[in-house]
Formats: sequence, C-alpha cells, structure tokens
Amino acid sequence: MTSLVGTGVLLRFNLRRDRVMIPVWVAVNALMVLSMPNALRGLYGTAAERADLLRQVATNSSLRALIGPVFDDSLGALTAWRVGLFAGALAAVTGLLVVVRHTRDEEESGRQELLASGVVGRRASLTSALLAAAVASGVLGLLVTVGLAGQGVAGALAFGLGLAAVGMLFATMAAIVAQLTESARLARGLTAGALGAAFVLRAAGDSGSTDGSSVLSWLSPLGWLSQLRPFAGERWWVLLLFAAAIAGQGALAYVLAGRRDLGMSFVPTRPGPSDGRLGTAGALAWRLQRGSVLGWSIGFFLAGVVYGGLTDGVADLVGDNDRTREIIERMGGRSGITDAFLASMTGMLGLLAALYVVASVLRLHGEETSMRAEPVLANAVGRLRWASGHLVIAFGGSALIMLLAGLGFAVGYGKEVGPILGGCLVQLPAVWVVAGLTVLLYGLAPRLAPLAWAVAGAVLLIGWVGPALDVPRAVLDLSPFGHLPKLPGGSMEWTPVLVLLALAMALVTAGLAGLRRRDVTT
Repeated sequence: MTSLVGTGVLLRFNLRRDRVMIPVWVAVNALMVLSMPNALRGLYGTAAERADLLRQVATNSSLRALIGPVFDDSLGALTAWRVGLFAGALAAVTGLLVVVRHTRDEEESGRQELLASGVVGRRASLTSALLAAAVASGVLGLLVTVGLAGQGVAGALAFGLGLAAVGMLFATMAAIVAQLTESARLARGLTAGALGAAFVLRAAGDSGSTDGSSVLSWLSPLGWLSQLRPFAGERWWVLLLFAAAIAGQGALAYVLAGRRDLGMSFVPTRPGPSDGRLGTAGALAWRLQRGSVLGWSIGFFLAGVVYGGLTDGVADLVGDNDRTREIIERMGGRSGITDAFLASMTGMLGLLAALYVVASVLRLHGEETSMRAEPVLANAVGRLRWASGHLVIAFGGSALIMLLAGLGFAVGYGKEVGPILGGCLVQLPAVWVVAGLTVLLYGLAPRLAPLAWAVAGAVLLIGWVGPALDVPRAVLDLSPFGHLPKLPGGSMEWTPVLVLLALAMALVTAGLAGLRRRDVTT
C-alpha cells in the first residue's frame, strides 16, 4: 500500500484549498432542492392540480425532454422530478471540477512533481482527489436526505444517494480523462462534453416515452437518476448500476495512473502551429479558450431551441394555476404568459452565462498561478495587453453565446425573432457586472479570485429560487439581474442598463489597475 502513502495529508490539503468552492456548490445545490417542496405546495396544493400536472407532462414531449417524466403526484416525487435533473448535473460538475483541480491541474502547474519528490505514494494524489469529491457528494446527499425526510424517508434516502452517485460517477470519469490528456482545460471540457451527451441521450429517450422506458434513457447516467424513482416506488437496484460504473471507472483510473509518468498522458497534445498564428496575446488567449467558447455556444443554442419549443405549450401547462403564473410573471414580467415565459427563460440563460464569464476571466488566474504567464510577460507583452486578450474572449464570448441562445429560441419558437434576441442581449450588462467583479478580485487580491464562484453561485441561487419562494424585493435586487428590463414584452428601460454597463466598466478598470501595480504570483 505504499502507493497510497500521504493520502490523508493530501486530502486535508485539498479540502482546505476547496474550503470555499465545495461549500458554495453544495449549498447552492442543496438549497435549490430543499426549497422546492414548499414552492410546489403553493403551486399544486390540491390533488386535482397535481393530477392535472401529470396529464400535462404525459402529453408534452418537450417538457419531458427538458425535465424528464414524473411518476407520482406526491410533493416528494414532484420535487425529484422538477429539480432532479438539474441537481444531478450540478453534482456532476462539482465532482469533475474537484477531481481535475487536484490531479491534472496539479501536474500541469508542476506542484505535483514537488509533492511526489517527498514521501507521497504514486496514487495518493488521485485517491485524495476522489475522496474530496466523495466528501462533496456525500455532504450533498446527506443534506438532501435529511431535508426531504419529511416527504418520506425512503424517497429522501434514494434521492440523496442518487445525487451523490451522479457526482461520483462523473468524478471517476474525470479521473480517467485526466490520465488521458495533458491539459486540465481539455480534461474538464471532455468530461463536461460527456455530461452534455448524457443530457442529450436522456432528453431524446424521455421525449419519446412517458415512463422513461426508452433505451436511450437507460444509456444516460442522468436517466438512471430518474429511473431510481424517488418517492414513487423506489427502484433500489438502480443504485447497483451507479456502483458498478463508479467502481469500474475508478479501477481503470487507478490502472492508468500506475502506467504513466508524472506530467505525461496517454494522448499527447498536438504541437502548436509553426506559422506565427500565436504571435499576439489575443491569439494565445483564443487558442486557450476556443474549446470552451465552442462548447458553451453549442449548449446555449440547443438550450434556446428546447426552451423555444416549449413556448407554445406554456399557456396550456400553466392553465388556471394562478401561483405558477405569478412565479413566471415575477421572473419575466406581466406582459402576458408567453412573453413572461420567454423573458424568464432568457433570464435563466443569462444566469448561466455568468458562470461562463467567471470561468473565462479566471483563466488569467490559472495562467498566472501555473507560472505560464511569467514567460509571456517577460517578453514585449505588457500586463494589460496580456489580460485584455483573455477579457475580450470573456466579454465577447458571453455576447456570442447569448446571441446564439436567441437564435435558438427563434428556431424553436418560430416567431418574434427580434424581441427574443433583445431579451437575450439585454442580459449582458448584468453578466458583465459579474465579470467585472471577477476582474476586480483577481486584479487586487488574486488569492481571493476564486470567491467569484461564490458570487456567481449566490446570483444563480437568487435568480432561480428567489421568485419561487417570493423573497423580498430587496433580496432580488442584490443581484444585477434583478434590475434588468423584462424583455420580450416589457418596456426597454435604458437607465438600469447604462448604470450596469458603467459599473462593469468601473470594476474592470479598477481590477486592471490593481493587476498593473501588484506582483505577479510566484
């Protein structure tokens, strides 16, 4: 067992490094799940309303593709149906980020080589990374189980175990990919691509069947979470699928880790171009981030198509349920249920775009802490020029993905192209405020830069959960998205838009001024 020497020390070190990221991601996920029963109780308080919802889901293939089939009309079953897919995806993202951060990121930065020179076993790094992911997944599962126990202990336990299992399944998948690639960025991108493929497979399967019996649904780990059927006659044997996949992937990751040299990979990175295409800071930034931009662009376009396809049936789905109508109008304005739905969906995509800009801006932090920025800055490249290349990708990329989301809405909905595009693009000032705050944290205090994820998580939580819980307006106004005009359907208000743009510009300016004056991290 000498290959595991030092695992405990590395685990404590990993948890200390993630003392902000893991609690934030787990808290956002748990609060999203635990807030849902009360919200659903207000939306569907009677048995007749819940039975009508089941009929609507059974006849609406687009809704099943987006959220999945529903198997029972209890509040617990409706909670698992309404947020299970999104909570599972968030747990998967948490798991893959933790594992890649403590394996391939460490090797890429050279820190793992320093640790390996001491009394640290060959597989200690991988083991500690998987254990850190297990802590995150386990805490999420425990919080969900305890929080939903009032809806049924067996269902709560099944749901909690299912979410934890999804997190660990993608954590072990990331552990394999981290052995195959030399780049942490590519490892994250490939694992996230597998998560996207799992979503597409599940969506295709669930859209064609009302009971989740499609083969395509069974090919997706996200489909397994639905097939577990929490609060609806639990299928405990589905957990064996998760266990087999986790064990198999974990074993393969351990085998691969023992058969390669530190810092190497089984799939070598292609050499860069030799014709000078990377002669500028902007070209280098594009080379580093183009895969991320492409992935987010495809995802936002497809999301727009799906949401656009749901729009025509939203009035029938809401029906006479005043509470549902109030929530949609609170998110999207009071200009009619269709326009309110479109505005609320474009707002949700704007919240997700905030995650993109945080990741894109923090690429600067990753380049600096891995000491790849120092050789670039040692040449005739100033700090502001170097940073501007990445910021153009961050700000321009966010505009691109929101534009593609609007085009996706137009394809799925088939009308009102101009107003829908306006509703997507009006989200950008709020997105850029989050980006500006990230630049400020990075420029003034790079050690605090990861706190930008906490800001993005708080904004996401306020935007997703706040309207459903009818939180006070003062809380909603803490998010820059709370000040945007509700488009399409509402009137365009330029004052808050211009104020947010000015605030974003001021934050970026202050952050770049701090970057120019401080020392580069060594």
